[in-house]
Amino acid sequence: MAGRKFIFDPPDRFVAGSVGQPGQRTFFLQARKGSAVLSVALEKVQVALLAERIGALIEELGRRGIELPRATSAGRPGAKATAGTHPTETLEEPVVEAFRIGAMTLTYDDARRDVTLEARALGEEDGTDESDDADARHLLRVRLTLAEARAFAQGAVQVVAAGRPPCPICGEPLDPEGHICLRRNGYVM
Repeated sequence: MAGRKFIFDPPDRFVAGSVGQPGQRTFFLQARKGSAVLSVALEKVQVALLAERIGALIEELGRRGIELPRATSAGRPGAKATAGTHPTETLEEPVVEAFRIGAMTLTYDDARRDVTLEARALGEEDGTDESDDADARHLLRVRLTLAEARAFAQGAVQVVAAGRPPCPICGEPLDPEGHICLRRNGYVM
């Protein structure tokens, strides 16, 4: 059976966000075009790496002499802001997971001067993204201007950082009740 393709070219809104309390959050990418809203789940590290890769891509484009627009909260004229007052308030409710992301690709189109993100669903058989037939998995494709891509990356960094604060000694996340710090020989921090 062929997977569904969800194309947002361009989206009215594209954000990263999370649901739940720090330490137990579920992360999502959410795209909206008109009344169509799609939310796909992914890991926190995937959000962080996507933001990092977009930042690196934009930085490389700047080194190559491509004029870069400043980041805006919307990117497109008339588009709604991509971030609320708090990073976890960016997702439109209700958040319904369409699929969980396995592999992502990021490409730059020099002629259009925009960025395309493609995210494929994890393979259903074994929970991996390894499959001989990539067309059998759902696909999310989002095309963003450089300003939108930069704004998305900045918002994604805020969403990731809104979690538990790091331990000042070992860097691992601190739970409200503390944590067992390995650098303090297992003493609760």
